[in-house]
Amino acid sequence: MTTSRFYISTPIYYVNDVPHIGHAYTTLACDVMARFKRLDGYDVMFLTGTDEHGQKVETAAAAAGLDPLTFTAKVSKNFRDLLPAMNISNDDFIRTTEPRHILSVQEIWRRLVANDHIYLGKYAGWYSVRDEAYFAENELVDGIAPTGAPVEWVEEPSYFFDLSKWQEPLLAFYETNPDFIAPNSRRNEVISFVSGGLRDLSVSRTSFKWGIPVPDDDAHIMYVWLDALTNYITAAGFPDTGGETYQKFWPADIHMVGKDILRFHAVYWPAFLMAAGLEPPHRVFAHGWWTNEGQKISKSVGNVIDPLELIDTYGLDQVRYFLLREVPFGNDGDLSRTAIISRMNNDLANDFGNLSQRVLGFIAKNGNAKVPTPGLFSDADQAILRLGEELLARTRTAYDNQAFNKALEGVWEVVSAGNRYIDEQAPWALRKTDPERMATVLYTLLEVIRRLAIVMQPVVPGSADRMLDQLSVPADARDFAHFGTNHKLTPGTDLPKPEPIFPRYVEAE
Repeated sequence: MTTSRFYISTPIYYVNDVPHIGHAYTTLACDVMARFKRLDGYDVMFLTGTDEHGQKVETAAAAAGLDPLTFTAKVSKNFRDLLPAMNISNDDFIRTTEPRHILSVQEIWRRLVANDHIYLGKYAGWYSVRDEAYFAENELVDGIAPTGAPVEWVEEPSYFFDLSKWQEPLLAFYETNPDFIAPNSRRNEVISFVSGGLRDLSVSRTSFKWGIPVPDDDAHIMYVWLDALTNYITAAGFPDTGGETYQKFWPADIHMVGKDILRFHAVYWPAFLMAAGLEPPHRVFAHGWWTNEGQKISKSVGNVIDPLELIDTYGLDQVRYFLLREVPFGNDGDLSRTAIISRMNNDLANDFGNLSQRVLGFIAKNGNAKVPTPGLFSDADQAILRLGEELLARTRTAYDNQAFNKALEGVWEVVSAGNRYIDEQAPWALRKTDPERMATVLYTLLEVIRRLAIVMQPVVPGSADRMLDQLSVPADARDFAHFGTNHKLTPGTDLPKPEPIFPRYVEAE
């Protein structure tokens, strides 16, 4: 039996900075997708890493009084350190300064040359060092890039990629692959950009040295975006296209990116790949940006959000849950402290945590701390068990569309139904009048909580694991293959002393 495979990547993060909430958000979304697919029986490759070449890095290194390689090693570590802090389950971490990557980028260049898609010319135009991007005169707004970055006039010899020839092939590709760009609003944006006509792209620089040398012409280094985008196939084993890793994992299933770098991923990247005779990825998903208490985040305002500070203040799983629940993925969102506390106290503590704590606490006191033996299931029992059973299929559909907030809304419908059911069935009253019925109600609730905890593992892995520990679910019975009724809890199983999983957040005086 061949295992289904799934390859997901974050963009590689540019090392002239410290990790902020934007980096954490993209990485978290990929982590949750990767965890979900692993639980669903897929062989997963989840890639992240750092982009370490270019003029911006060369300048930042000089300002820090370091050579570029020492500087990038130091800053890359900040991004690596964020991963365990956020409980990220990446399978690989790539740095563009690694030998495997240099080999891969030079090979893609050779293929583009062999296929007549690269020619030598001269670049004269506006260049933004901050964006590592070229802009036409008509794209400038009051003399600066549309991103707000300053531009400088650059004239130098340059190799060009014949991007202008790729307008029709790209439009045809988008037409044949309607899911290639998501969400839909971003797809329309890219189609409109490509329909407006494409200009050939300068793909080398001679005015600075920190980059991958162009094969057979050391005077030039490669344009940083050609270098950076290639990381996705480097990690898949390129240039060994016959190798096991490449055969298994390329093309990638999802490149997850911020909306500011969509053009590079949805226009340049598929054009480079098709020109090199390689297959483009299946999907590029561009998510939105966060504001901070309603204000645009910027270094100059000093309101950059440090993900590590959020985790220290509110807890890891709480922050993971908030980021994916608060906003439809793909839209912009506002990060307000009040909203985080509200999600923690209402959703996690009052709804989900309380449901589990009430049931397990009651069984610890009144049920010999064992999984109860149920009697016959009533219509009400079967209705809520069915709701729990249908949850996985609904969640799977939401995940396949990267609709994380929808997936979580579906989970909370079952959480709310569980809380209503316990109030209606009142096992504390049944204890005196009908102990057998009480056992059935409690068993039903435990089974619903088991399913909720299994489905919540990708988002709150630590907390869901602790909840499953409290249900005495073996570690090897927590994937989706064990979700169904044939793996339900065994009556008589000992249950450990329950501990609250999601404590309420109380602000310090």
